[in-house]
Amino acid sequence: MADGLLLAGAAKEDITPAVGTLLYGYVPDPVSTSVHDGLELTAVALGDGKDSALLISATLGDLNTGLSDDMRKIAGEEAGIDPLNVIIASTHTHSAPNVSGMEGWGDIDRPYVDGVLLPALRKASRRAAETMVSAETAFGVTRSEVGINRRQQLRDGNVVLGQNPWGCFDPNMTVISIRDRDTKKGIVNIIHYGCHGTAAGNNREISRDWSGVMTDRVQRETGTLTTFFNGAVGDVGPRLTNGHTTGDITYAEELGGQAAFDAIRALRALGGYASGGFSIARGTMKIPRKPLLPESQARERLASYAEPEKLINISRLEYAYYRAVADAYDKGEPAAAPDFEYPQAVVALGDATFVPFPFEIFSEISMRLRAYSPFVYTLSLSNANGYEAYLPVESELVRGGYEVGCFRFSGPHPLVDNADQILIDRNLELLETAMKAR
Repeated sequence: MADGLLLAGAAKEDITPAVGTLLYGYVPDPVSTSVHDGLELTAVALGDGKDSALLISATLGDLNTGLSDDMRKIAGEEAGIDPLNVIIASTHTHSAPNVSGMEGWGDIDRPYVDGVLLPALRKASRRAAETMVSAETAFGVTRSEVGINRRQQLRDGNVVLGQNPWGCFDPNMTVISIRDRDTKKGIVNIIHYGCHGTAAGNNREISRDWSGVMTDRVQRETGTLTTFFNGAVGDVGPRLTNGHTTGDITYAEELGGQAAFDAIRALRALGGYASGGFSIARGTMKIPRKPLLPESQARERLASYAEPEKLINISRLEYAYYRAVADAYDKGEPAAAPDFEYPQAVVALGDATFVPFPFEIFSEISMRLRAYSPFVYTLSLSNANGYEAYLPVESELVRGGYEVGCFRFSGPHPLVDNADQILIDRNLELLETAMKAR
């Protein structure tokens, strides 16, 4: 990598809600009773004097796509950065307010968004841009077993949420250290790893879950602001000693301590610092959709629901899918639908690149993308720049399970089965462009 100009700044703001706020993740109405550890929003501004980007990590569950778009615009305006160059990723803790609004999981908590989240976003974005200085980066990577494939297959073949010791998960934990080029003082540590934030389970404490314990410890040990960007979480849960994918707050503490050890090990293995290597490549992701389910099948399934108003979670989502298909036929809509599209920007930082996905992607997607990427460190981000449910790999669709159900029932026109390969191919094209622009 050629040594050149890199500018960086970072800022963190508290986004902890009031006790009594409803928490998101399992059922629509769990009421928080205490704060175990406060929620945070961290903004990292990057640039080279010609172009710039903003990486934002929010310790929340899933950011609704419309809300995410609004937040990117606000952050861009505060930082003086094109909103398309803003990446907002949620860490996917299940112990935070509802900012998803997904069918079956309750509505977005607008008082929290307007009163807490957006003011913090404005402050952090502005301060990150205002504090940009000449910077340099170093990278460390280690193997971590904080996560484990969570698609447990039972004796009868059914897939449930648990632990699957022979299933795929991405073991790479990558740490990026960004420091002031002149003073050598740390600006920010960025930790990247893929694992659900469900160690605390269906708890009542407000918490960042295991990743909060990790970032607090690393920040305390290094004296440098530290943040976390979650990777491929779609089929990866926390590796808990109880053999499940959820526990209680003590499990979050235990696993967070293990994650901190791994992150510190990666920091101690940092390569040399270098400046330059910043670039952005933008394009449009397009994924074909499936045609409507035959009308007779949709109406037959609808007739099988006795009390749909009482459904929640995946059952409610499934009902809403058949309802949406029937409504489409009632309105005389065509069976085919336009491609699903969203604007994409990949941000290169030295030997690393950040690739946002508005899905909970399966770990194999991250690993396949990294295998063919021109960058040494290709960091895929789940739940970034919106939320469109799960994105499984095609080979897992036949097994079914919760994640596959969310993929198939997220709208009247679900994505085609090979959506994983399509997104890998199109993101690789952008990565090649970003590499050439460095």
